[in-house]
Amino acid sequence: MPDDFTLTLAAGKTTTVSYAVTQDDLERIVDSLEGALFVFDSNSQQVLSKLPSLSLVLEAGEEHKTWASIEKILKTALNAGLARDSFFVAVGGGVVCDMTALAASLYMRGCGLVLIPTTLLCMVDASLGGKSAIDFAGGKNLVGSFYPASKVVIAPSTLASLPRHELMCGLGEVIKHAFLTEDRSLYDELMDKRGAVLSADPVSMLPMIDRSLHVKASYIGRDPEEKKGIRSFLNLGHSFAHALEALDGFKTSHGMAVAWGLSRAAWVSAQLGLCGPELSQMADKILSSYGYDIARRIGPSDWPAFSSALSKDKKRSAGQVRFVLLEGLGRPVLRTLDEELVRKAVMA
Repeated sequence: MPDDFTLTLAAGKTTTVSYAVTQDDLERIVDSLEGALFVFDSNSQQVLSKLPSLSLVLEAGEEHKTWASIEKILKTALNAGLARDSFFVAVGGGVVCDMTALAASLYMRGCGLVLIPTTLLCMVDASLGGKSAIDFAGGKNLVGSFYPASKVVIAPSTLASLPRHELMCGLGEVIKHAFLTEDRSLYDELMDKRGAVLSADPVSMLPMIDRSLHVKASYIGRDPEEKKGIRSFLNLGHSFAHALEALDGFKTSHGMAVAWGLSRAAWVSAQLGLCGPELSQMADKILSSYGYDIARRIGPSDWPAFSSALSKDKKRSAGQVRFVLLEGLGRPVLRTLDEELVRKAVMA
């Protein structure tokens, strides 16, 4: 089993990542948190054999990531007599963890927070780094705070019942992390154990998740307050991905879009001579082996909408989009690109 590790974040706050290998391990950890307020959604409540005595079950889905859900969490805590030294425990995917974290940051001006992510995307991405938010006035994650959990519990047994498309969504981020480290072990592990990974085998998933988390932690730890630009490298492939998601009304899952964006970013990197063609070939090989549609291209009629979505990218500088590209494995750089090269990268 991987060792626990602790990440130091902004203002000296820390998050400890620990592991629950089996379902029994998870149940024991939950029992040790008796007295906390557990927040589930209608999907994640099924991961435990029985709900803790103080539990709130919210409706599942992005459409419920609102102030109304935050109020339900806060009112439940208040009615239960919880104090500032009490804990909120989120059990679920990114929506549940984001909302519970935001509620914890507000309750009594900040109470304890533990996250137990139950989706792969949340385990390797949303659970680490301290970001919390809700959707507001039609905008995604417009209202939020930085409020890291004191503890994140990774329990791969919760992935067994995850739909394939949800698993693929998380794997897109894991594969991205494999290109953000000079250590090839995560890439090789993903290639060697593809069958076990796609079957969500807990024994195979645990070391893969641990390696992925350590990659993300290495970037967050060097830039805990997001002031040095280092954390922006975690957005490898995301400029292309976010534009693709916006183009089709967010019908393409985030992980699928990130996989496509990684392929496009690696291709552009090779075209610019930042890296050799081998790196782009590595990216396409692993993405294809996992079944991602990296051959997808947009038509000429879609270019204006795609370009418009790119112009709204949050990594803009002086009015220009800065793309995360690669000089090699684990060597990301930020570059602005000519429109013609972007068109060649994404158009049929």
